[in-house]
Amino acid sequence: MTTKEHDASVYEEIQASAEFQDLKRRFRRWTFPMTAAFLVWYLLYVVLSGWARDFMGIKLFGNINVALVFGLLQFVSTFAIAWAYSRHAEKKLDPIADKLRHEVEEKVK
Repeated sequence: MTTKEHDASVYEEIQASAEFQDLKRRFRRWTFPMTAAFLVWYLLYVVLSGWARDFMGIKLFGNINVALVFGLLQFVSTFAIAWAYSRHAEKKLDPIADKLRHEVEEKVK
């Protein structure tokens, strides 16, 4: 067995492991719903901007209207999601990924 074949079998073994499957499940369980929620939020902003101009044009104070607030909240929500993902990864994903990485490193040596 060549080194490349050995390396490939190690990765296939890890990929088939219960821990790797758990890692993928944890990643997907957080990422897919959060992505869907953000896309709905973004599309709501776009739809309201195009078809609810009267609502989006309501002045809240001074020259600040609903559309501007919603637009700024897009940035806030993007940073909030990035921060939340970072915390999720640190607590739920990184420990498993680190363990699997060490296993691969030991087997590939």
